[in-house]
Amino acid sequence: MLDYIDGHICEPITLYRLAQIAGYSPWHSDRIFRELVGITPFDYIRARRLSKAALVLRDQKTKIVDVAFDFVFDSHEGFTKAFTRHFGFSPRTYRQNTPPIQLMMPYQLYLPEKAQEEKKMSTNEGTIFVQVVERPVRKILLRRGIKATDYFEFCDEVGCDIWGVLVSVKEALYEPVGMWLPPKMIPAGTSQYVQGVELPLDYNKPCPEGYELITADACKMMVFQGPPYDDANFENEILNIWERLKVFDPSIYGFEWADDDAPRFQLAPEGYRGYIEARPVREMNKS
Repeated sequence: MLDYIDGHICEPITLYRLAQIAGYSPWHSDRIFRELVGITPFDYIRARRLSKAALVLRDQKTKIVDVAFDFVFDSHEGFTKAFTRHFGFSPRTYRQNTPPIQLMMPYQLYLPEKAQEEKKMSTNEGTIFVQVVERPVRKILLRRGIKATDYFEFCDEVGCDIWGVLVSVKEALYEPVGMWLPPKMIPAGTSQYVQGVELPLDYNKPCPEGYELITADACKMMVFQGPPYDDANFENEILNIWERLKVFDPSIYGFEWADDDAPRFQLAPEGYRGYIEARPVREMNKS
């Protein structure tokens, strides 16, 4: 049902059609959807349409009325009312100011119990690609946790909807990341693992509630990219890459680890491109 919704988001979608896709009755399909996703199919569809419409308003010059019809709203007025109720301001105001907003990201359904039963190390032994990239002095819009040291602990403390805000930031230099902060960037009572997005140094829009802006120094990052994998095996693939990086020697490229200089970060796991993680480095003293 989730796959069908995202593939047909600009078309009328009925519960009857979702039930056909799922192979259950409309009543049972609605119950399963509520149980696993947490909201009704109708609420999910509306939130996804409004979120995709917001990105069109942010990035394109399409007329608001055309955006409304493209995302299956009956009228300009109905779209404006729904948008305002969902985000807190009108489509026109959003287009003019493009503040960070809470987008509804495509829901990823994982069944933890089943995953734990089947958990095993990946046999994917493909090549890991390595490159060194420069990060300029920049700002980072981030959300901190309390004690979290990884993604799952962070979700338990803060929630799993942070990505929707980070993706909405128009001025982002790169895609959002999960980060392990060095000690110098961790105030007392906050987590090592955070989520954030890197921004130009002159970014000065108000922060959403619970977020903050920090400044990060220029640094070099060694980026590791594993081979493509099945999305359902993302946890195993991350663990597999971590095991291989434990024995990786950056000196073969003329660098040493610099974990106190900058955050280590991971990109959102996407099977088609392989798992990607970056760790700060500095050039070795050649003398």
